[in-house]
Amino acid sequence: MNKWLKTILYLVGAAVLTRFIPFSSWFRIMDTMIHELGHAVATLLLSGRVLSIELNPDHSGTTYSVLASGWRTIAVSLSGYISASLFSVLMFYGYAKRKQGEGLLVISGIAMLMILLFVRNGYGVWWLSIFIVITLVFYFLGTRIRNAYFLLLAFLSLEESVMGPFSLLLYAIRQPSRAGDAANLANTTIVPALIWALLFLVFALWCAKLALQVFWRKRPAPSHAQS
Repeated sequence: MNKWLKTILYLVGAAVLTRFIPFSSWFRIMDTMIHELGHAVATLLLSGRVLSIELNPDHSGTTYSVLASGWRTIAVSLSGYISASLFSVLMFYGYAKRKQGEGLLVISGIAMLMILLFVRNGYGVWWLSIFIVITLVFYFLGTRIRNAYFLLLAFLSLEESVMGPFSLLLYAIRQPSRAGDAANLANTTIVPALIWALLFLVFALWCAKLALQVFWRKRPAPSHAQS
């Protein structure tokens, strides 16, 4: 089967199946966390200042920052969806390398940094705090349960990293001015929001294919210490 077709079928199947998992919608905000973190890190790397980040129950998020205009704003606008897509690849790479435990600790650390440095709205702080507790609980529940939880987060991250740009593309078609990062890029450049949204979607699908290729690859058996 063509790898692109297989990737799309997997994404559709996973998106349908995970809807039956209780509270899966709540965990999808992790993608928003990574998206907004991407904006924040890019802002800091480009000598800007992050004022605050908001995470909302409808899976939306906003990063408030101060940054010189010009190419820097383009880089920051690009960083959100790109970060989310690359993060999904890293999740599956960690799964393939049997680093699920370390991965959960890293995710918890990211959430903690978000609370300490950026997130100020009530819902965002509440969500991050509960997410940290749940993730650490699963970390200590044993290897099988921990690995299943990590894989759930990986698939949710993968789905959202693609669905985000897809939704953005629909906005760019119907209401270009409300197309989030694509609208910001359109206002800064001569390229319309529709093209930016399409580029985000293509990149997300490419990352999804990479992530699933890692998942489909046969994982090495865990090593055992020799006595």
